[in-house]
Amino acid sequence: MKKMTIADAAEYFNVSKEAIHNRIRRGSLDCIVDNGVKYVAVASAKGNNDSTNIANDNRYTHYIEQENERLREKVDVLEKETTRLRDQREQMLIDERIKVEQIYKERDAQLRSVLHVVATKFLSHVNTETVMEEANAIDAINADVVEGTIDEWVALKSFLKLKRYSDKERKKIKNRFEAIADQDTRLHLRNGKIYLNPSEYDYSDLLR
Repeated sequence: MKKMTIADAAEYFNVSKEAIHNRIRRGSLDCIVDNGVKYVAVASAKGNNDSTNIANDNRYTHYIEQENERLREKVDVLEKETTRLRDQREQMLIDERIKVEQIYKERDAQLRSVLHVVATKFLSHVNTETVMEEANAIDAINADVVEGTIDEWVALKSFLKLKRYSDKERKKIKNRFEAIADQDTRLHLRNGKIYLNPSEYDYSDLLR
């Protein structure tokens, strides 16, 4: 029976001191404490077997460390892929928004062109400037949309123009709106203008 310090046992078995401590905790190696110093009791007959077991433990520990490193690398790859897909999705949303805005611009331009042709070639009894003024009201509506909202709030002036009310009717209706503009939640005041949202609210009581 040989008595060795932890360092001597590690050198004897050609392993780390941590491996010796692990074997002691599992009971694979006998431990002797003498004057507060921990020793390892090694029987010469089982020395080779102990050395083999400890070497196997080291190989297992090394394998676990390699697996952990492989998993860390895989996690890094997945995180990068997730970031790439997120950026790609955001770019797609931006591209789609730009595409939709372009479609609306082209549609408005085509509509103005068609109205101009109709007014000049087929509606000789109608003032061309009047027709084009109504077509341009489309742009006025777009320009009169209240910034910072997702609902389509349209200026009262543009709305009445598209509804083809006479000047006298427009004046009466405008007076009704102005009388309750600061009280009616269906109306929005901005820079002295009155805005309404026909897609969400009913204004028939004020348009009669």
